[in-house]
Amino acid sequence: MTDTTTPARDLMSKFDPLIAERQALIDSGVTDPFAIVMEQVKSPTEAVIKGKDTILLGTYNYMGMTFDPDVVQAGKDALDQFGSGTNGSRMLNGTFRDHVGVEQALRDFYGMSGAIVFSTGYMANLGMISTLAGKGDYVILDADSHASIYDGCKQGVAEIVRFRHNSVEDLDKRLGRLPAEAGKLVVLEGVYSMLGDIAPLKDMVAVAKKHGCMVLVDEAHSMGFFGPNGRGVYEDQGLEGEVDFVVGTFSKSVGTVGGFCVSNHPKFEAIRLACRPYIFTASLPPSVVATAEVSIRKLMHAHNKRAHLWENARTLHNGLTEMGFTLGTKTPDSAVIAVLLDDQEQAVAMWQALLDGGLYVNMARPPATPAGIFLLRCSVCAEHSSAQISTILKMFRAAGQAVGAIG
Repeated sequence: MTDTTTPARDLMSKFDPLIAERQALIDSGVTDPFAIVMEQVKSPTEAVIKGKDTILLGTYNYMGMTFDPDVVQAGKDALDQFGSGTNGSRMLNGTFRDHVGVEQALRDFYGMSGAIVFSTGYMANLGMISTLAGKGDYVILDADSHASIYDGCKQGVAEIVRFRHNSVEDLDKRLGRLPAEAGKLVVLEGVYSMLGDIAPLKDMVAVAKKHGCMVLVDEAHSMGFFGPNGRGVYEDQGLEGEVDFVVGTFSKSVGTVGGFCVSNHPKFEAIRLACRPYIFTASLPPSVVATAEVSIRKLMHAHNKRAHLWENARTLHNGLTEMGFTLGTKTPDSAVIAVLLDDQEQAVAMWQALLDGGLYVNMARPPATPAGIFLLRCSVCAEHSSAQISTILKMFRAAGQAVGAIG
């Protein structure tokens, strides 16, 4: 008897267009941008890629703490004292001395009473948003929010409302349509990582408070160098005491891996008892949280590094603008500098030319980028020397002229 049953669809077939697109890119002779291997890392700003010494301009290592001797030594000491891992969640056997220590360092750094550390910055947003906003509540977020914010919304059961990117007017209008008695959480980012633009937090927080909302700000791309104490854009705009929750990551300025949330809310510790991404995942290795603690405490006094980072950002932004490149912002608003290009072909060619010349940047394309933009995303580091910034500008000029991005 012939089996006429229709075979089940291969669940992997949905990825065929992505596989084909990637293969076409590789067949064209271009290095796979999403499979770069750092064969050796020499410093916060230098690595060996494909056997070639390469300047790093795409690592988000804003404050250059990855090779700080005190930070590295703290990790080595923790490995010797506590071993390589915790083998458990924070709720069970996964809280070691240095987990307590790094949470205290965060309280001291931010001047807040509460701090909770997550395994990654992604998990921090996933956990906080899905836990804070429940059934019948609303999460109101910027349309250009990071994937972790969107995923935090999907993980939860609250109603989701989006407003136009950085539009105070649209935020006000949409909040005005919501039930006054409902719980509402407005989620913002200090720096939006694709274009490097900053949020008008002062006006947005004022609108949120007018409508009785709580506010969570993700300061992943601003911690360490925005504001007098490096706490982020909210500090820089004079909003301490106005923001309810600040989320951040250790994988940018702190120089390791992990995520966190800090708050002055008197009931903040209850999050530990209800947050699934905190309860049901393994805690960070002791060496990681030990390095984070030392790094955070050093960032409290890193005024010279902050000043040099901003000097580097201004020099690079101004130099690229003078060459004729179109950038994501008209002024050097952050340590993220996005170079906008015409299409994928030009973006790939430019990225490849820079890599061949000894410079690594990140290439970004839709759907990760807003409004279908193709761009090269540069991340300036406090450890880039003035000579390196000068070299980077020369590399951009040569690559830009080679692919027709500038005259």
